[in-house]
This record gives sequence, structure tokens and C-alpha cells, in this order.
Amino acid sequence: MNFYSGFIGFLGPPNSGKSTLFNRILGRKLAIVSPRPQTTRNRITGVYNEEGCQMIFVDMPGVHRATGPLHRSMVDSALAACREVDLLVLVAGVTNLKDEGMAAVLTALRTARKPALLALNKIDLVAAPKLLPIMDQAGGLYPFEAIIPVSARKGDGISRLLEEIRKRLEHGPRFFPEHVITDQPETFLAAEIIREKIYYATRQELPYAAAVTVESMERREKDSLMIIRALIHVEKERQKAILIGEKGKTIKTIGTMARKELEQVMGKRIYLDLAVRVEKDWTRDPRSLRKLGY
Repeated sequence: MNFYSGFIGFLGPPNSGKSTLFNRILGRKLAIVSPRPQTTRNRITGVYNEEGCQMIFVDMPGVHRATGPLHRSMVDSALAACREVDLLVLVAGVTNLKDEGMAAVLTALRTARKPALLALNKIDLVAAPKLLPIMDQAGGLYPFEAIIPVSARKGDGISRLLEEIRKRLEHGPRFFPEHVITDQPETFLAAEIIREKIYYATRQELPYAAAVTVESMERREKDSLMIIRALIHVEKERQKAILIGEKGKTIKTIGTMARKELEQVMGKRIYLDLAVRVEKDWTRDPRSLRKLGY
């Protein structure tokens, strides 16, 4: 066999740039991003094809100290993915190596007992002379097979990272057809894009108390319009009022931002219908968590 393949998991603390790196490698946005930590809630698979090989990347929720059922679900999802992939890439920011959250990530890495690379991200934030001492410090954290400085935001170091991953692929099948870039359905991608816009349009705890489900996606043949109807679930009536905003201003802003991005991603004209529903204390109710996909 002259074909190589493997599953590569992106592990790291919240807000380390895992999703930005994931999107950069795949050349399109599959994972949502925001300046706030703990944005990624589900693991997301992206397929990267080259001649003679296929890399299946898995973007995981950030590993952190879980404080409730939703966060435990997120961390459990990441830890389960660590056991299932062939290679782990720990993504850490150059300025975050001493953060408290790194301890939980390194524990997960040791428990997984998988070969691991370190993608030292956000190198654009430090002066070049400071980078080598930071890499030396990183090398003392864990016996990484390689440490690759990268800037997911600017694209620096991505070729080197892919080269290091490529070296460690083993003979294997093509797991996905060449045209497939993810195993996630369009409904999931639409829900995630809407949820991302909630992070940008609202403050404090509201984005963390919001979940999105797509009720229906229907293509209208006469004018090639995609009609998407989605529900935003929040925990309390006051959160619903904030999300809707005065005279519907906030929900309109979220809808406009989401519709524009959905049109870019899907290559179709979109009509987006958003509604808000109170799902009392859903982040703490295991049955509600399952219903909402966590």
C-alpha cells in the first residue's frame, strides 16, 4: 500500500487557538471561533487530502476544570477523542504555558499515551528573540516528538506542522471520499454559526447559557432560496429578554450576521428565521443536555 492516513486530535486549554488552527489547515471555516474561552462544545472532524495521504483532524473542546454537567460533557468529549485518535497535537499559546489550565491538559496527554506534537501558537504576539527560550520551557513540560512554532491567525508554520504530522502517518485506507471535508451535517454547521454570533452580540454569561438547534432546512426550488428555521435555547426568561433586545434589535443583529456567513459558507441565498425558547436550567439537566446534543 502506498497510501497513508490517520486521525489527528487537537488538544489544548480553552482559548489556545485550536479552532483557528483547525480552520486554517482545512482552508475553510468548520469550527466557530470567538475571543471568549470554551467556545467549542462538540468535537468536529475535518478531512485534509494530499496526494497519497489523508489526515482526519479532530477539533476538541478545551480541557479545563469542569464546573457543571455541560462542562463535564465537553471535557469528557475531549478525553474520549484523545483515546480514539492516532496522534495528538497539543495547541498552546506562547504566553499561556504557565497558566493553571495547562496542568489538566498535560494530565490528559499523559493518560492518553499517544505520540504528541506541540503546536506553539500565537508566535506573532512575541518578539523573535524570546521564542527560543519559550520553546525550551515548553520542551520541559512533556516529551513532545516535535515543537512547531505557529501562528494560526497568520498562517505561519502551518506547512512545517503538516510535514511533521505527515511523517507520522501509517499505511491506511482513505476513510472519506476525496470531496468530503467534514462528517458534520449542514444543520450542525448552521447551528454553530448562529451560536458564534451570539458570542459576538451579547455579553457576560449569556453565550454560555445559549444553545442552538436547527428545526428545519428547506430549499425553495422556484428561487433557490434556503429557508432555515432555528431555535435559540436559554435558561431563564431574563436571558430571553436580553437576547431579543429592545424592539428585537439584538436578535435581528444575530440573525443578520449569521445569515451573511451562512450564505458565504453554503453558497446559497438564505432566509433565516430565529426564535428564542426558555429551556429551564438546561446546562445542569442531563436530559436537556442530551436533547440539545451534548
